[in-house]
Amino acid sequence: MKVQFYGVRGSVPTPGKHTLVFGGNTSCVYVWLQNGDDIILDAGTGIIALGDRLINDARPITIVLTHNHWDHIQGFPYFRPIFQPERNILLIPGAVDCDDKDMVLRQMSGSNHPVKYDQLPANICVNESLALKKAFDIGGFNVKTQALNHPDGGTAYCLYGDDKKLAYVTDNELAPPDEPRTSWQQWLDFIDGADMLIHDAQYTEADLPLKHGWGHSIFTQVAQLAVEAKVKSLFIISHDPARTDEELISVEKILQEKFGESLRVNCAREGVIVDLESMDINGQ
Repeated sequence: MKVQFYGVRGSVPTPGKHTLVFGGNTSCVYVWLQNGDDIILDAGTGIIALGDRLINDARPITIVLTHNHWDHIQGFPYFRPIFQPERNILLIPGAVDCDDKDMVLRQMSGSNHPVKYDQLPANICVNESLALKKAFDIGGFNVKTQALNHPDGGTAYCLYGDDKKLAYVTDNELAPPDEPRTSWQQWLDFIDGADMLIHDAQYTEADLPLKHGWGHSIFTQVAQLAVEAKVKSLFIISHDPARTDEELISVEKILQEKFGESLRVNCAREGVIVDLESMDINGQ
């Protein structure tokens, strides 16, 4: 199993000189197996560049969404394969609270977008039921689900394939002010022994209490969770749009010094490829 980060920023895209190292595109992660089966996790602006990669690959596309907040779907209207006649695309939306699970499509409606979703030539299927299941199969992947602690709901995923386990948990607040949908112990059980955990840590302790309840975790919480769950490697995603490269490098260094004996920890960088078999990191 290999993993490539196409978008690692939270909330809004952040182009500019202060985000060149980690990247400014919003959430999108591409995962593929040795047999070529693949899954796209989230459709933030990072999916636009991924579309350029997949445009000449005729195979069906599977996009799995955690939830419908803007930074996780905003790249979809500019994902080039949706404009390919007869291209088969499966969309699996997260288990959100509202009755708008197809919002990834409906953002291309009304006065929001010049091309309407019902004008797209690709064969696009929205399967709202899969994220409601505890487990399902997509190609060579076995996928397990868990409810996110995030406003309006959403779904975290564990992907199993090639004898590896990848946990994708964003956006998620490990210690929300109200009763959590998923407890600390349930998260430990869900991500237990994962070869790789991708989890958001958009905030620092200094960001609280103002942002308590906004649906994101702090760096030290996530690292502690990963250590307790005996995760092999942690990649932090959904970087705060105001967090500069310099600040993220500083945070990464602090985490590595504090948790490095028990955990391989990095702040995710756009473009980086991780091979879960060798744990080689390319492009960093």
